[in-house]
Parts: sequence; structure tokens; C-alpha cells
Amino acid sequence: MKRTDARHGRAASPAAARDTAAPRRRSRPGRSGVSVLAAMCAVASLALTGCTRDTDRPHPTSPVAKAERTRQSPELTYAEDLRISDAEQHLVKQCMARHGYRFWEERTLTLEESRPVGYVQDDVRWARTHGYGSRIMAKEDRARLRNPNLAYRASLPTARQSTYDTALDGGRTATLLKIEAPGGGTITKRSGGCTGEAEKKLYGDPKTWFRADSTVSNLRPLYVGKLLRDQEFSGAVRDWSRCMRRAGHPYRDPNEARQAMREHGTRQTRAAEARTFAAETRTATADAGCARAASLKSIGKEREAHYVGELSAEYGDALDTYRRLKRAALAHAEQIVPARA
Repeated sequence: MKRTDARHGRAASPAAARDTAAPRRRSRPGRSGVSVLAAMCAVASLALTGCTRDTDRPHPTSPVAKAERTRQSPELTYAEDLRISDAEQHLVKQCMARHGYRFWEERTLTLEESRPVGYVQDDVRWARTHGYGSRIMAKEDRARLRNPNLAYRASLPTARQSTYDTALDGGRTATLLKIEAPGGGTITKRSGGCTGEAEKKLYGDPKTWFRADSTVSNLRPLYVGKLLRDQEFSGAVRDWSRCMRRAGHPYRDPNEARQAMREHGTRQTRAAEARTFAAETRTATADAGCARAASLKSIGKEREAHYVGELSAEYGDALDTYRRLKRAALAHAEQIVPARA
């Protein structure tokens, strides 16, 4: 299993952008699969069970204590996570300039457009404007085709392309980081060059960050099946489905509704695209309204917290490290770049 940055909902690493020579559909946060809460960073900080009284605190390394620490630390907002990504790009740009190369920072989407949409989407206003985000994804695809970093690298002589690669991510001399994923398989990542330098400035030791990030970001397969079969959550999904049926959208679950809105040709006339998008926004707006009526998001978060809590004994240290390093990275990012508008 090869590691990808897209699963986080954050911008792909600069080195990854260099390797993408052809357009491909990026897996935007929560817009595919069965992610209950858009960004995986939420896994590290959902409210967990196992609270104790102040007079009876558990040992700091016990499973209950690990769950309690996770519960008490709120997850980063998507705006904060985006700011870290922007800071990383800015650091890479500065580093590449020192090596004699140009580098363009990617700011394709506004803050609102970057909002992650999970399995449960209950923001009616956002849905009314953006539907399920199809136009946003199309905007990203167009930007990827025009990626100035790819064009710039291609314009360099062959020898300069090689030194560009080395400057960017270490090239052939990069350190190969490797970890066994919680759900099985191996995750690898090259670390070096300006991208490695940027990560080090934000997160500290690259190996420590890679281990924590890769572990936490791959916990979902360990519990998502249980969550989707959970009696309370399944009941809320049925409530959502009944609400949608009354609104004229007979879908069994949110994923089915979204998939139905994607069933059209990849090439449409402007008029056909307008009709498709109108249908998408109507369905997405009803989806969000029914999610609110069924309390689907709050129930999903509560039940997800329960199942993540079951993993804290084995993965609590990784969750703690992930949370700590993300907070440290945000503090650094706030000194480097402004918040995305």
C-alpha cells in the first residue's frame, strides 16, 4: 500500500505533484467511500469514553488515560489543517529558491471550497451552494492540468531535472521511510530535499511524524465496518432515509445519494452540466437537512468515538504523538503564512 496525501484532505505534497503527469480524480475528503467524518485527523481527537473523577485519575499510560487525553484535545479545524499545508508549500518555495529553482504555491481553492464533506454532511447552506462539490473537484482537475510546477520541471534540461528532483525531495538520495499499516500492508514515503526540510521545520523529526501520521491515518479500516453496522448509527441512517424519501429522494444512505449524482457522462454540454448540478444541489440540500433532522452527525461522532476508544490501548501513543505534532505544526504555520481566505 503506497501512501498518498489525498486521503487527508490536505493538499498533496509538492513532490507528489511533480510525479502526477496526467489528470486523475483525486479522492477528496469524504467525497468517496464510507468516511463518516471527512478528515482522518478527527480520529485523533473525538470524545472518547472512559472519563474518571479528578480524585481517581488513572495511570498516565493506561488505556483509559490515553482515551481521556484524546477526548480532552479538540481536533484541528479544516482551516487550521489547510494552514499547515500552505505553510509547508511556502517553506518548500523558499528552500527551492535557495537551490536556484522556482516553485509555485498551490492556492486553487478558497477556504469555503476547501471545506471537507464527510459521509455525513449537514451544512445546508454549503450544500445549497456547492452540492456535493462536483464543481470544486472539476476546478481542482483543471488546476492540476495547468500545474506550473510540472510545466517548469518539463522545461528544464534533463540534467537540471535530476538536480531539481534532488532539491525537491531528495531524488535518488532520499531516505525511504517505511511502516506496517495497522490494517495490513506497508506504507512507504521518500523523505529528503526541500519537502523533508519543510516537514522537519513544522513537525520535528520526520520519522516520528511519519510513524504517527501513517498509523493514525490508517486506523479507520479497523473500525468503520463496526460503525456502519452499529445499531444506533444504523437507526439514524434509517431515519435519514425516511426523511429523504419524504423529500422525493429515495436513497438508503448518504453514500448512495452521492453516487447517484455522479451517474452522468464525463463530458457534458454547458446546459447539461447546469441541469446535473441543479439536481446535485437539490439532493445535497435535502441530504444535509435530513442529516440534521436525524442527528446523524452527532450520533456518528459519538459512536465513532466509542470504536476509536477501543483502539486506544494499542494505538494511544500514536494518537497522542499525532495530536501533539499537529498542534506544534499549527503553531509554526501561524508564524509562516496567513489563514486561507
